Amino acid sequence: MKNKVLFIVTIIVVFLLGLLASSIINRKSEAKYKYVPKVDISENEPRNAVWGENFQKEYQSFIQTADTSFSTYQGGSAMRDMLEEDPRLVVLFAGYGFSKDYNQGRGHSYAIEDIHNTLRTGGPKGKGDGPMPATCWTCKSPDVPRLMNEIGIEEFYKGKWADKGAEIVNSIGCADCHDPKSMKLRITRPALVEAFDAMGKDINNATHQEMRSLVCAQCHVEYYFNKNLPGKEGTPYLVFPWKNGMAVEDMEKYYDDLEFKDWTHKISKTPMLKAQHPGYETYVTGVHADRGVSCADCHMPYKSEGGQKFTDHHIQSPLNNIANACQVCHREEGSKLMANVFERQQKSTENRLKLEDLLVKAHIEAKKAWDLGATEEQMAAVLTDIRHAQWRWDYAAASHGASFHSPVETARVIGGGLNIAQEARVKLARILADLGHNKPVEMPDISSKEKAQAYVGLDIEKLEAEKEEFKKTLLPKWLEEAKAREAKLDVKTVSMQEE
Repeated sequence: MKNKVLFIVTIIVVFLLGLLASSIINRKSEAKYKYVPKVDISENEPRNAVWGENFQKEYQSFIQTADTSFSTYQGGSAMRDMLEEDPRLVVLFAGYGFSKDYNQGRGHSYAIEDIHNTLRTGGPKGKGDGPMPATCWTCKSPDVPRLMNEIGIEEFYKGKWADKGAEIVNSIGCADCHDPKSMKLRITRPALVEAFDAMGKDINNATHQEMRSLVCAQCHVEYYFNKNLPGKEGTPYLVFPWKNGMAVEDMEKYYDDLEFKDWTHKISKTPMLKAQHPGYETYVTGVHADRGVSCADCHMPYKSEGGQKFTDHHIQSPLNNIANACQVCHREEGSKLMANVFERQQKSTENRLKLEDLLVKAHIEAKKAWDLGATEEQMAAVLTDIRHAQWRWDYAAASHGASFHSPVETARVIGGGLNIAQEARVKLARILADLGHNKPVEMPDISSKEKAQAYVGLDIEKLEAEKEEFKKTLLPKWLEEAKAREAKLDVKTVSMQEE
């Protein structure tokens, strides 16, 4: 009897071992054939669908960036009119394109469509040849590194935005971050490499984990267009202002030393700085960066399907993927984690809006001082304060996730902005009193986007008509030219024999 039981147990164990061995062999076979290429991807292939032939799971997850159904307290993927939500922005950006149109960015799938649609890129008579330079395309498409390779970096930056409209048609994707032969992460935007050089660092020494954030830092950063680089005069060359460091004060000093301005404020005549989206600069000051957590760990966490593990290329808010993005490290309930994020964001927003109120009043009070005959000498210190206070406000606001990525640093920056804005208004009160104005300056009604845009002198109906003409005339030509060009490109099929 004993031998019979032993025999049966042995058979069961052998059977189970056989199942395990079969499973291992199947998984190895799946892994082996998962990455057998179907097509040969060329060095500068910009079409994401071509890459998708070889990396189907990654591509299928990537196309989900077209989903705009998720919305959070501060972000998500839904289209949001920021000027409608906060009309004060119209006054803060008076004289600059963001007072015309400012929509929250959607998923990467919409990078090209959204820049076509925004009023900031519209031109006279719908030609699309408005004030924006070609450099504005830099972060929008894998066609950018393709063009830089074909015509050169400096030549790419030259000219107007419309000059390259027919060339840049594929939205942010595979070639922006990956080497087509090895699939290793790579830097395709020279501005990031040049910024590291300016800091005395070699980006080639970055680890793989660091690269999982640096590929994002190619675009999610503060930058400006320098038209005075030696040997490149007149070209709006893309530069990250990191020479002195990445802190808000470091970049402010960098700009002040250059006497650089993005625009002159239409109301207060202040030489302004526009923070772009310094997400990387704020991320590096936060606890996640300190613990070695990369951007991809949260925004592109690993995912398993059919026994295969891969990076989820549905780049999105971690709050829409808490199980994979957050609970790998944090064991709390998803609802609690989301509430924690919202609490930080709401507290930060509370102070940010206080700073906005002070800045709006400072701009309007400065206009009153000019109207009453204030001199440039009288106003110099005030304008510097307004410039520095709004730079801090914009640094905190435009970096989007900063109130979560680095709440302590964000609070410090906003707090500094509040102090500087208050000082500006104290100085203005003294100037106005010296000019005989001893009562509060009357504030305009900017309770809606439309009222605020009327106050700053924008003809939105005209801008919208020009944009519609652009969509009917020039845009279809761009798309037709691009379609014809890409139809000529060969995609070589890779046979099993070649492998």
